[in-house]
Amino acid sequence: MTFRRALLLSLAVRAWASPLAAQAPRMTDMDEMMCPGVSLELARHRAATLGGVRYLLELDVTAQDSAPGRVVVTVQRAAGAGDLVLDFRGPSLGIVTANGEMVADGEWKNGHLRIPGRYLRDGENTVTAAFTAKIAAAGASIIRFNDQTDGGTYLYTLLVPADANQLFPAFDQPDLKARFRYRITAPRDWKVLANGPGRREEADGNALWTFEETEPISTYLAAFAAGPWRTWTGREPGDDLPITLYARESRAGEVDADTLIAVNRRAVRWLERYFGVEYPFTKFDMLLAPAFPFGGMEHVGAVFYNENQFIFREAPTLGQQIGRRATIYHEVAHQWFGDLVTMEWFDDLWLKEGFSTYIAARMQDELDPDSEAWKTFYLRNKPLAYATDQTSGTTPVWQELPNLDLAKSNYGPIVYNKAPAILKQLDFMVGDSAFRAGLTLFLRRHAYANATWRDLLSALEATSGMNLDAFGEQYILRAGMPVVETALQVRDGRIAGLELRQRPARTMPGDPGGFWPLRTQVRLAYTGREDVVIPASGASETIEVAEARGLPAPDYVWSNEGDYGYGLFLLDERSREFVAEHVGDETDGLRRAMLWGALWDEVREARMDPARFARIAMRELPRERDEQIAGLNMGRAWTALSSYAARDGEDALYGAWERLLLARSADSTLTYGARKAALDMLVGTARTAAGRALLREYLAGARTFEGEAVRQPTRWSIVERLIALGEPEPDALIAAESARDTTADAGRRAFVAGAAIPAADVKAQYFGRFLDDPGLNEEWVTAAAGNFNAPLHADVTLRHLRPSLDRLEWIRDNRRIFFLPRWISAFIGGHTSAEALAAVDRFLAENPALPADIRRKVLQSRDELERTVRIRDAAAQGSR
Repeated sequence: MTFRRALLLSLAVRAWASPLAAQAPRMTDMDEMMCPGVSLELARHRAATLGGVRYLLELDVTAQDSAPGRVVVTVQRAAGAGDLVLDFRGPSLGIVTANGEMVADGEWKNGHLRIPGRYLRDGENTVTAAFTAKIAAAGASIIRFNDQTDGGTYLYTLLVPADANQLFPAFDQPDLKARFRYRITAPRDWKVLANGPGRREEADGNALWTFEETEPISTYLAAFAAGPWRTWTGREPGDDLPITLYARESRAGEVDADTLIAVNRRAVRWLERYFGVEYPFTKFDMLLAPAFPFGGMEHVGAVFYNENQFIFREAPTLGQQIGRRATIYHEVAHQWFGDLVTMEWFDDLWLKEGFSTYIAARMQDELDPDSEAWKTFYLRNKPLAYATDQTSGTTPVWQELPNLDLAKSNYGPIVYNKAPAILKQLDFMVGDSAFRAGLTLFLRRHAYANATWRDLLSALEATSGMNLDAFGEQYILRAGMPVVETALQVRDGRIAGLELRQRPARTMPGDPGGFWPLRTQVRLAYTGREDVVIPASGASETIEVAEARGLPAPDYVWSNEGDYGYGLFLLDERSREFVAEHVGDETDGLRRAMLWGALWDEVREARMDPARFARIAMRELPRERDEQIAGLNMGRAWTALSSYAARDGEDALYGAWERLLLARSADSTLTYGARKAALDMLVGTARTAAGRALLREYLAGARTFEGEAVRQPTRWSIVERLIALGEPEPDALIAAESARDTTADAGRRAFVAGAAIPAADVKAQYFGRFLDDPGLNEEWVTAAAGNFNAPLHADVTLRHLRPSLDRLEWIRDNRRIFFLPRWISAFIGGHTSAEALAAVDRFLAENPALPADIRRKVLQSRDELERTVRIRDAAAQGSR
């Protein structure tokens, strides 16, 4: 008997073996249960009194704007559980029955359906409800995408974190897992996929798709998609897990199906070996979803991926290839961390997201040994985590959540970037073998069920023998991060003392204090002799590195060798000057990346002039062969030039910057990806007259790249930049490129390009459509928001800054996860002026009742703007 089948059998045997009424909190006020959203109190009450949930979901998706349906809910109910409350906020609700009796006096309000207790019994109950679900381009539980190329219509659901109840009446909380069956009526030429295996039959001129019952899964993981998909199925001899890939017909010729199927399969098999737990579900399919607002979504047995990030219209760079594989590894890892074992409540969102990112890096390190996976992990996670964790809008990794309606706000860099970083620290603390054994124990203990962060640490304590209370208190429950300063004393050419001194990056309200338990490695770097690496650990203000005393004075000290520690590790002054002159000499990729990061931290701490950093980066760029390091440093150098540096300093460097990028894009000694990244940076940053002339030459075909005229999507990027720079007749430029681009992506790119037009009336039209056009897809908005808020247009867009902030509560309540932070980042991040900072501060001061979750998101971007203003002021003072 397989692990999965044995586990399911044991769950069935023990289900409802004992009454749970004694565990149930008493709900004395029924109105509390019916408040908007899913309150923590309601969720706890239901989890303690309900179980054994099953859904049969029947839907007809043959209409354009709505889907009539019926749900049959089977649920085990404990004695004394009271009224039954389901969640539903769809557009209409029809007849409801409970145990075969029509519920004539039920109550439907605030997104809840209450069935009086007299219709119910102890043990098994069956509730049926007729309903209608909305189908729309945005703001609906069923997203509709109309293909402008061939007229095809495609539908897919997106229910995370709490939108299942927008689709059908459900117990929409992660710890009431249920078995799902689907019966979906669709046009006869469509294909439908869902969480379980399905079969098709003819039904009154349409097609009826019936899907087998799933294993127990959370409601946010339920999913289906329907449309005239093209499919590819991959099978391997001796492998009992066929994988089917779905993509829209108009892009079928661009899909690298064999590669995508192979990478997903390889990830599944690696995870089975690593966790010691076989793939826990019946099937594995994947969908390339058009206009998908996320990189991917880990629905059980039906992973949805972002079409644009998975289909390359021109030869991909290394960064694009790594990004696609990283997304696959992340989403497949979710089948264990998130799907098999799900967090009990969305306060522990990090438990699935952080783990999937960390495990994806481990997978990449083994499956792609030449990829320098830990360098990628550092570059993709640490800078963003550190930037967010230093702001007054940061949160703990475990984020208190009184109502599931607020769960969207828990998504962000703390969950996706800090969490995997502290897991690397935790792995280093307990040891790799104990860490891996602890994960296996955790998965086996909580398979097909739910768990909390305390359950995870309990499993790791059992396998490591360590007490992890301090780790939990400081890294999981405490907001913020440590700044670790290196204090080096040198006498007569030898080390007289070496200490690591930690302090909070920012003092947060209600901060419990204490010190983060650190375990790190300190490298003493020398020229002409072996470097020395010394382990250092402690949970105090000062950690002495006693073994360093008496050793020769090093060229530099790096106090986070291997990137195991989580914190802002700053260089001492002596080391900073050496690294600034010799950073390009470091041959180890991860170490070189981290030393560049340390120099950038000096800029952000206003301890290094940004123009100096830009010059160092430009000095080293011609010999930097690493695509990822070069790419990040080009971005940093541009930020230093365009946002941080004093005006005279940056203006003098613009022409040199463009010439440097042009030369790098033509350097035949570099990889294709390194050359392409330089071209992309040139396209995105050109601003001198000579730079604009270069872009026109590329667009006209007079200048080539790799011996050929540039192709899409580079052409659209050139169009966008020229328009942002004030190119005459922008509408004609867009029309010409639209006529040239006959692919399915042309309409989206034209819309995005139009947002770059600097005219005030065009900006006003776009702003009006962004939130109030019901036919505009959310992903189109987030894709266009950056062009709309181009820093060059700050004088025009400043008037839209306050209105953009005034809509934040509506956005949180009506748009998907990630939309809110992307919106805030685009509108605040498009500015660098004290006037913009004052506008944000006025908004915060005039809205003291702004919900805390939204305030934190605003503060994260506000503090970055404040940092920019502060660095600019310091740079201006230094240049006088």
